[in-house]
Amino acid sequence: MPSYDFALILSRPLYEDELDPLFDRTHGAVTVSIISEPEHDRRPGNASCSWPGPTLAAAIMEVVEHVEASAPGVHALQVEADPLLTIRDIAERVGRSLDSVRHAITGSRGVAGFPSSEMSSAGHRLWRWSKIATWYGIDDPQLIEAKPTVQAINGWLALRDVVPDIAPAPEEVTSALSLVIPHVA
Repeated sequence: MPSYDFALILSRPLYEDELDPLFDRTHGAVTVSIISEPEHDRRPGNASCSWPGPTLAAAIMEVVEHVEASAPGVHALQVEADPLLTIRDIAERVGRSLDSVRHAITGSRGVAGFPSSEMSSAGHRLWRWSKIATWYGIDDPQLIEAKPTVQAINGWLALRDVVPDIAPAPEEVTSALSLVIPHVA
């Protein structure tokens, strides 16, 4: 069974006392943002993981259930399945040395036009995997599955937030996606 990398944007970060239930449910496989002061609960939180599942949709829905059951009042608002990577992550995924990736980034060797970083945090740049995979000519089937799956699940999350009475059950969404993803991807 493949493992899928994705992140959830949450309605708020988790409090420290909500970590044990999440850890128990996920065996520590989900990393979340935490807060200790109630005044910080107005900002969004996040949860990220590499989670096994028969499909990306099944993996996402399982983690949404675990996070929401572990922390009352926390709701998944959005999912992102095109991870941001460090230089080290890129090197591992593309099977190159760190130096090789650094040279590609600076354009000092090889083909020019390495993708721009998406963001910089604490002096470290991060790149979007889909752009890196395209640049290196890597055909990642998980990225192909990710685009329609994320679009559908984000629509479901929005519908569930706005009109929960008509939003389908998670297993209905997963089942519907499993029928169309092979044809879309």
